[in-house]
Amino acid sequence: MKMSYYVNKNANDNGYHEIHQEGCKWMPNDENAVYLGKFNNCHEAYNEALKLFSKVDGCYYCCRPCHHH
Repeated sequence: MKMSYYVNKNANDNGYHEIHQEGCKWMPNDENAVYLGKFNNCHEAYNEALKLFSKVDGCYYCCRPCHHH
């Protein structure tokens, strides 16, 4: 089942823009979230986010397979 993913417009302290699944309690506010689309997994969302930002990371809580930093 495809899930909706978002990326934070604001970088974290390490300079990465975090990807979140819809419903994550750590999602950014609406004004700071960019909708990436519906994907089968965080890896697909990660690749889409790289089109917008050069430094991307998955949320530790909702996208752990894509969390590296």
